[in-house]
Amino acid sequence: MPEQPDRPEDGADSTADRAQGVSPSVTGPLPGNGSTGSSGRSAAAEAPAERPGPQGPPNEPGLTRGEVAERVAAGRTNDVPVRASRTVAQIIRGNVFTRINAMIAVLFSIIAVIGPVQDGLFAMVILINTLIGIVQELRAKRTLDKLAIVNATRPRVVRDGSTTRVTAQEIVLDEVLDVGVGDQIVVDGTVTWVGGLEVDESLLTGEADPVVKQPGDTVMSGSFVVAGTGRFRATKVGRHAYAARLAEEASRFSLVRSELRSGINRILTWITFALFPIGALLVYSQLFMGGHVTLEEPTAGGQISGPLADALRGMVAALVSMIPEGLILLTSIAFAVGVIRLGRHRCLVQELPAIEGLARVDVVCTDKTGTLTEAGMRLTEVRDLGGYGAGPPPSRVLAALAASDPDHNPSMAAIGRGCGAGGRSAPDWPVTALAPFSSARKWSGASFLASGVEEHWALGAADVLVPSGDPAAAEAARLGAQGHRVLLLARASARVDAEEAPGTVAPVALVVLDQRVREDAGPTLDYFGDQGVDVKVISGDHAASVGAVGRELGLSGAERPVDARALSEDGGELAREVEEGSAFGRVTPERKRDMVRGLRGRGHTVAMTGDGVNDVLALKEADIGVAMGSGSPASRSVAQLVLLDDRFAALPRVVAEGRRVIGNIERVAGLFLTKTVYTMTLAIIVGLLAVAYPFFPRHATLINAVTFGIPSFFLALAPNTDIARPGFVMRTLRLAVPSGMVAGFAAVTTYLLVLGGRTVPDPADRTAVVITLCATTLWVLLLVAKPYVWWKVLLVGSMVGLLTLAMVTPLGQWFFDLDVSDPAKVLTGLAVAGAAIVAITVIRVVDDRMIARSEARSAEEKARKDSEERTPEPV
Repeated sequence: MPEQPDRPEDGADSTADRAQGVSPSVTGPLPGNGSTGSSGRSAAAEAPAERPGPQGPPNEPGLTRGEVAERVAAGRTNDVPVRASRTVAQIIRGNVFTRINAMIAVLFSIIAVIGPVQDGLFAMVILINTLIGIVQELRAKRTLDKLAIVNATRPRVVRDGSTTRVTAQEIVLDEVLDVGVGDQIVVDGTVTWVGGLEVDESLLTGEADPVVKQPGDTVMSGSFVVAGTGRFRATKVGRHAYAARLAEEASRFSLVRSELRSGINRILTWITFALFPIGALLVYSQLFMGGHVTLEEPTAGGQISGPLADALRGMVAALVSMIPEGLILLTSIAFAVGVIRLGRHRCLVQELPAIEGLARVDVVCTDKTGTLTEAGMRLTEVRDLGGYGAGPPPSRVLAALAASDPDHNPSMAAIGRGCGAGGRSAPDWPVTALAPFSSARKWSGASFLASGVEEHWALGAADVLVPSGDPAAAEAARLGAQGHRVLLLARASARVDAEEAPGTVAPVALVVLDQRVREDAGPTLDYFGDQGVDVKVISGDHAASVGAVGRELGLSGAERPVDARALSEDGGELAREVEEGSAFGRVTPERKRDMVRGLRGRGHTVAMTGDGVNDVLALKEADIGVAMGSGSPASRSVAQLVLLDDRFAALPRVVAEGRRVIGNIERVAGLFLTKTVYTMTLAIIVGLLAVAYPFFPRHATLINAVTFGIPSFFLALAPNTDIARPGFVMRTLRLAVPSGMVAGFAAVTTYLLVLGGRTVPDPADRTAVVITLCATTLWVLLLVAKPYVWWKVLLVGSMVGLLTLAMVTPLGQWFFDLDVSDPAKVLTGLAVAGAAIVAITVIRVVDDRMIARSEARSAEEKARKDSEERTPEPV
């Protein structure tokens, strides 16, 4: 099945290119349109007056350069943005004015008043994080914008009598636009000329059937051409056009439309609500319950001292640790770095959440032609069936059909090249009617005047044009099972533009086209198989041909190809049948969409790849739409991801990048929330016990840096092949809550043991609690950093080294107010940490086993339900 136009992107006028080396046929007026063509001999002169034939586009000048300049000066241009990405100012505002930064700014303001300067060190971390976030997002923006220019649609307009390509933004009001199969309508307009033009408006109106357009009809931006060619005059441009505002909103740069981002925002909301009562409890405890500590003047650095200042320092230390300040930053960086990495491999991410979506994909639905096989085809054989009698030979008819087709698809382009290479020039037959190819009817045709007699010819799928029991259909199926694309050339009984066309057909010849399988398609399918991702080949070709390609690539289940026409009409049954199969043929665009919808309804995350206009509905329906860069503008416009080099083999890299982002952010989130939970636990218990808070803000900065802050930056960008699963928030909390509570209780235990009944700690007491928390949380870091590689071990070892330097060097002891001179307190801290490490490990082992049992039960339940669905109920 032809699936995309084979039209050059850079020609000034694609009309001459469409013949693909075959001399174009003569042209005549359209039915109902008496204008005369501008090139070639007039077929109308040779055709009977009462049966005018079709012709090419009318000879019209379009706008002149002066008229275009006048409209540009008046602002009547298609002023839609090239890409709705955030501006530099928006990026800076988005990284500076955040909820996290606002919290940190308030806390820093308190420390700026009461001092000392060491306790405000946490603000430097936020400043650095913000700068890193801005730089990374600007890098991602540059990458996206460069790729977007390459991917941008360049419509064809008529100016000064010739057809030329311009950017969508250069279109002005009253412009005459030329469109063909696969082109997207970029502005609203009124049709001025048609050549069998059919437009799909389903993305705008929900109407599934293509709409046949006639001169005077309107076309709306956002629709796309599925058959024929035509011209229209722009009546609404820019933000006045029907779909411009919707398209702008749909493609706007966003980091929030994802489970990951929404889960993090939900967690941040909970933390925000917890900050106020915990902060109030700590201040009240320190001031009115005897838990304050008075600093000596030299230690206070000459700043404000006393009970209120000490209470505020304790509160700031607790709240700073509760805020997961690096989590949002690292999430943004991970997405931005993912965009940059994919951009190096010519993958345009049109919506950033597509990276996350592909990581969660468990079913990939792919087209065959242009995706698993090379985009171009080769005419290998014209098998004569002897049905033409005394008429012209099949090769001559094929040359005429190729010459008369105004908008070649890959199959017709291959036929045209093959006829030209074989020295078979197109006969000089006037064309009286044309039927452009459409994916829905799966055939095209033309009516010619040959020797004064009108003959009607159809070219398309054999099993569509003739009954399945016909010898021609059987032979086509046999050839298709060998991996060929096979079309039937048949003589039709009805004029091809009639409602009853093609009527009764007489098979004349089988046209065998060779399509080469991409060298990288096999390894790509193997990768998906190893990763537990099901691949389903969905094509308009004969099912046997689809199965043959699947078998050649080693696709499981391809030995049992399914004809989509035999699938159930019931949505639930259809979804089950699609889930069980892997190779499907004779799939219409609407059926593709229903198949994708059914898979999603059964709980699958579906990625759809395609390149043609017949893939648009399915691309839009899928969780992630992936289009080929050389595909139709319509398919590229609705996809979240565009493979600019047309390499299906790039998909594993995209999936791997998505898994790296999601898996690493989940790890980082678990670390930061563990810190939040242990801080909340420690703060609440200390507040209730009416003892001084064990830390100053500088201690919290040290703990956060060596246990989570620095390591998480490396972990967020590390390789990760874990399969992404739903339930991010619950999985993160299952790690963070138990680990954080154990760490918090361990810190309280050490604190009470070293205090010995006092309410005011000394530096040795605080140091013991720092040791307990650092040792415990470094163990949590090790648990989430699996699998272990050399650099992860080196990373944890480096953090231990930094902590040791801070504790044993005079500068570190002075700056962070640490004291390791009491061995008993140091050993107490280490002993309690050892007990906490054992407790956390036991909890993790038990939790992992519970999760494994739950997943096993879910798998058994799913298998039981599937078995029940396959077993017919007794009559």
